[in-house]
Amino acid sequence: MKKEGAATRLRLAAGNALLGWLLPLAIVASWQAAAALELLNPILLPSPWTIVEEFAALASSGEMLHHLGISAWRALQGFVLGGGAGLLAGIWAGFSYRMERLVDPSIQVLRTLPHLVIAPLFILWFGFGELSMVLIIAKGAFFPLYVNTFLGIRSVDSKLFDVARVLEFRRKDMILKLIVPAALPSILLGIRLSLGIAWLSLVVAEMMGASSGFGYLIMDARSFSITSLVIVGIIVFALVGKLSDSLVKMLERRLLSWQDTYKAEAVKG
Repeated sequence: MKKEGAATRLRLAAGNALLGWLLPLAIVASWQAAAALELLNPILLPSPWTIVEEFAALASSGEMLHHLGISAWRALQGFVLGGGAGLLAGIWAGFSYRMERLVDPSIQVLRTLPHLVIAPLFILWFGFGELSMVLIIAKGAFFPLYVNTFLGIRSVDSKLFDVARVLEFRRKDMILKLIVPAALPSILLGIRLSLGIAWLSLVVAEMMGASSGFGYLIMDARSFSITSLVIVGIIVFALVGKLSDSLVKMLERRLLSWQDTYKAEAVKG
């Protein structure tokens, strides 16, 4: 029975993966056909094969790993700084109504400010350097994790607290064994959203005066009208963002395996 169940899940996963690739492959095939028939301007929209060649040249020269490593390090620093602060602030406000009334209105106002409004101010304060870029990324990563952590803690069923009182849980046990596991789905969702926003913020940060990284590479290619290189940069950003999201989803499956509803969704795909 276990082998049959594993085989069924494998077939479902393979079918879902294949289904997910159908639309992109159809678009790429149509795009290549239009380019071969000279229906597209190669300067404005090069063919997929030209983009593949640009990708291969960038990878073989070592530039891709160089710029990608710099961008990934910036994104990681910003995510750890902003996401960590958002997690702590969300826990603090979630456990304290007084702290919520103190900090939540200000955080909600700051959350609506676009990066392009804040970025010039950071540059004025901290200059054109790594600190400004990391802070822009941290600003973006802060809010999703704060909001989801706060909502996760506040959405814990009050009946669970009644059970904890009956079982005479200490405050530490109540937090570690009751509140954190119940809020974990929302916290993990916040991590996924924060990672995504960190990558989006990275593009803004690196386009504001960086001399390295994939954002800089895209801006430099745009200046020389190398559209294929711009598209390669976009594809790399998308792939790395998807990879980071998939890693968090794997962590979700491991940490939330105790939830029956989560298992059901995972089987359905």
